[in-house]
Amino acid sequence: MAKFWNFVFFQVGWFACILGAAYQHELWAVIGTLAYIAIHIWRSQTPKLELSLLLKVLSFGILTDSLLMYSGFLDFKGTWPSPYLSPAWMWALWLLVASTLNSSLSWLNGKPVLGIVLGAISGPLSYEAGIRMGAANWGSGSHILGLGLISLVWAVAMPLFFYWLRPVANPSLVKNT
Repeated sequence: MAKFWNFVFFQVGWFACILGAAYQHELWAVIGTLAYIAIHIWRSQTPKLELSLLLKVLSFGILTDSLLMYSGFLDFKGTWPSPYLSPAWMWALWLLVASTLNSSLSWLNGKPVLGIVLGAISGPLSYEAGIRMGAANWGSGSHILGLGLISLVWAVAMPLFFYWLRPVANPSLVKNT
């Protein structure tokens, strides 16, 4: 049942962030998402590892979306907290994606080829849906090339995110002892 609710909260959060950005009310969507993420971490069996995963995925998302923005392929609505980075509502979406990896998307773990294929398809579809709902626009770069780049980003992202989930072979190496 927890996986079902994780999926539901992901969908609710996705729509809240997209519609919030489209109608310039993204702050409430971001606050709501952060509240959900805090509860998600608190309920996790391994909160420190879950937080680490969330921060890795968030960093990946900020980097890739900011590069797509600066390359002229995406024009996001809203610039908070910085006009030099992708907006906070996109950060919230990356956190929502990360929250599904150990839950509603856990069935993809250990299936990198399927992760590549699903990432390459679902990533650009999600961005296109967000654009059509008014949360962003295609930039001055080619729409088709932009979709291709987003497809590539997500084809890399899904197996990478599950790679980050792998168990640490020797925990003493992590502690530096």
